[in-house]
Amino acid sequence: MKILLKNLLLSFLLFLGNSAISGTIDPNTPDEKYVEYGEKFDCVLEIMGSYEKNKQTFSASAVAIDPHWALTAAHVVDGARFAFLYDENKKKAILIEEIICHEDFEEKRFGFSDIALCYVKSDIDIKSYPELYVQNQELDQICSISGYGQTGTFISGIKGGDGKRRAGLNRIDRIENDLLICTPSVSDKTELEFLIGSGDSGGGLFIDNRLAGINSCVTAIDKKPNSTYNDDGGHTRVSKFVEWIRENMKKKRAD
Repeated sequence: MKILLKNLLLSFLLFLGNSAISGTIDPNTPDEKYVEYGEKFDCVLEIMGSYEKNKQTFSASAVAIDPHWALTAAHVVDGARFAFLYDENKKKAILIEEIICHEDFEEKRFGFSDIALCYVKSDIDIKSYPELYVQNQELDQICSISGYGQTGTFISGIKGGDGKRRAGLNRIDRIENDLLICTPSVSDKTELEFLIGSGDSGGGLFIDNRLAGINSCVTAIDKKPNSTYNDDGGHTRVSKFVEWIRENMKKKRAD
């Protein structure tokens, strides 16, 4: 089994050269500013693996919240037979030993309980881990968003990229179901207006450096969720799941 896991890790590390890139951006703002801002979020890592049912591979994002724990979107890891976290800066892969999807998560119940905990034995080993946002004051807050998803502009939509982590800003416009909703603005926009794209799922939304959301989905009135103007980014509301997160971490420590 160890040989199989080692071979799978090597295969995915080779795959990283062509992996997803992150978020759509304001067409009037230089891309390098988003890349530079993304460097501040070393807690946002790539997560990769394959599914048990069809052996299909996946590549998305996760947020380290503890030396042995990371949060991601449940739809990313639900049904995974194998997964690991990858730190691009250190070229370090960390095998995920246990995945805990929220018990209320169902793929058909869009916008509800899309959150999962990932446990690793090895130390994730980053400089600092974000606190969890525990208040119910997310509405109208300016937030930072980061992940490893597809990139482009709000005009072109997602196009492709270079495997770099990006980050930007937005405002939380509304709350629906378990989601914090952000929309790219034409006027009254932030200095680094940003919207998640495919592959950003599981990355983080931060308010005052605290983790307030887990990137979950993009919705579109035109039924083309390509992260353009008029599309919405949905982020699972961490404040609603703080007790669930803490209880499951505590249970694992007690084992």
